[in-house]
Amino acid sequence: MVRLILRRLALSVPLVLVVSMLVFVLEALTPGNAARSILGSGGTQAQYQALRRQLGLNQPLVVQYWHYIDKVFHGNFGSSLLTGQAVTTLLNQRLPVTLSLIILSTLLAAVAGILLGTISAVRGGVIGKIVDVLSMAGLALPSFWLGLVLVVLFAEDLRWFPATGYTALDVSVTAWLRSLVLPVIALGMAGIAGIAKTTRESMLDVLSRDFIRTLRAAGVPENSIIWKHALRNAAIPVLSITSLIFIGALSGTVFVETVFVLPGLGSLLVTAVNNHEIAEIEGVAIYFTLIVVAVNLIVDIAYGWLNPKVRTS
Repeated sequence: MVRLILRRLALSVPLVLVVSMLVFVLEALTPGNAARSILGSGGTQAQYQALRRQLGLNQPLVVQYWHYIDKVFHGNFGSSLLTGQAVTTLLNQRLPVTLSLIILSTLLAAVAGILLGTISAVRGGVIGKIVDVLSMAGLALPSFWLGLVLVVLFAEDLRWFPATGYTALDVSVTAWLRSLVLPVIALGMAGIAGIAKTTRESMLDVLSRDFIRTLRAAGVPENSIIWKHALRNAAIPVLSITSLIFIGALSGTVFVETVFVLPGLGSLLVTAVNNHEIAEIEGVAIYFTLIVVAVNLIVDIAYGWLNPKVRTS
């Protein structure tokens, strides 16, 4: 297990480099640049060329990337070209918002999905068909569209929750939860469907095995068989899909944070792309990559707990 974790950490370094390089190249190929965004339509060609030289945008792309990545390895993510604020400060201010959103939406998806999937596997019949329908509907509905529907119903009509905005956890726990209820539901709905379907299929497979029949013959209570023995043996596929949903929620935050006007990394990325703020775009990409690495490490540790054979690999 220790060797596996160290190997994952070692692979994370080239992964970050590859991601940052791809993002840098793709941004360079995008029409427009930061100099044009800063000057706007009123800037002259001479001013534009002077600002490009000042920002180093006239240098070869390889040189620009080398200067950037050298700063990153020294802990400097650069500064915003429009505001002058340190990118690290911007990212750290917005990171709690995005983490709150994806962690809560994944917890919602996991708890609701496992419950629905397990009940569907045990009861079957109509409940199983309902889970299948919900799975298809949840996967088909775009999170940003669902977010708009939730705003209209629960914020505008019923006025149960705020339509937009975010309250920090250290300001008010209640207000923090209320500000995240609608975006968490919008982001987590597809995850509920996916986890429910995976749990149902995995539980049906486990419940058909010989050791389950042996437990029943030995008089072990049915609830203990289902929630203690069967669910643990069915957990590895469920854990895999849950980690994928967590990672997929990172891209979903770009749309959900925009709809609910949440000051997270996703909304920062949208603004940075519009303004060609390469340092901010790279910063968000690196933070997302590090989050993915951390999630994979946690999943590897959980695999070791669920399956002792993994610990020796």
